[in-house]
Amino acid sequence: MRTQSTNVSGVGSWLGRIFRLDFTVFNEIRANPSATSAAIAVVFSASLLAGLGSWLWALQTVVVDNGQAFIRSFLLGSLIQTIVWFTWVYVAYLVLTWGYGARQDFRELTRAMGFAFAPVGLSVLVCVGALAVPIGLISFVITILFTNAAIQQVSDADADEAIVANVLGFAVFAIVMGGFANIYEINSIGGLAPGVFFFSLDL
Repeated sequence: MRTQSTNVSGVGSWLGRIFRLDFTVFNEIRANPSATSAAIAVVFSASLLAGLGSWLWALQTVVVDNGQAFIRSFLLGSLIQTIVWFTWVYVAYLVLTWGYGARQDFRELTRAMGFAFAPVGLSVLVCVGALAVPIGLISFVITILFTNAAIQQVSDADADEAIVANVLGFAVFAIVMGGFANIYEINSIGGLAPGVFFFSLDL
């Protein structure tokens, strides 16, 4: 059977179905090898939108130098988050295969979870000052729900196994990104991270 190539309209169609909660689309995505690069592009694009949101937030305050925020959050932070995202996928993969003995192909999981990361792009709305953190958190809650659906669609793991694998993967991702948020901080606000992770929570 000829492998279907992935183009912009195809990616847009898949994303549209995901946001309409048609999670059967993950089966199509995982079966298409050409969707791997598109999935990574979705992760990077969503991260850029998150970084754009935190930079736009910085433009509205005198506390943070917006030039530094542009470099550290929008540019570097978006790239770092894309790289760190692979730890989320890899930890979920290890838990599924080693922990539960599920049959799972890493590349297929990468494709599905990459597209499921799209809601992080809603973090562009963290530019709305007082609602920055709640909006950022909501975008990740939606993403966790979508990635969980993706895992269940592309693996033979039970629902509870998928939840455990997904949550552990996200926990590692969040801890690492939280660490980057505290590197090269701008006036103790945030460092090398986009979106909600830009706002380091120093207690």
